[in-house]
Amino acid sequence: MKVNRLLINICSEHLPESKLFYTTLFDFRVDYDSDWFVHLIASDKKLELGIIDKTNELVPEAWRGPSAGSYITLVVPNVDELYGLAQASGFVVIQAPEDTFYGQRRMLLQDPSGYLVDVSSMI
Repeated sequence: MKVNRLLINICSEHLPESKLFYTTLFDFRVDYDSDWFVHLIASDKKLELGIIDKTNELVPEAWRGPSAGSYITLVVPNVDELYGLAQASGFVVIQAPEDTFYGQRRMLLQDPSGYLVDVSSMI
């Protein structure tokens, strides 16, 4: 079956903080904002990210715990520049930028919901 759209939804207990994280560090703007769901969209409208209150009835109870087994990767032009912005903004840096064997420079962040965020740039 053809896929017409892919939207990643992050379950969060901290919607306002999660929204601030993704709109401060990345090229996302708020497209829809409510007390239970935030829809973010990139300025070119090609990328989307949803943040849902993990206690909302739409999230099955078994999936309301901590995230595990997945992470999001965002590729940016300059990971070192973003590292400086993340530090200045007080966001949690798990791993500072370092070069990888596969040709990218990579850092790891933790978003306010506890989700692991891999940020990479091509070398």
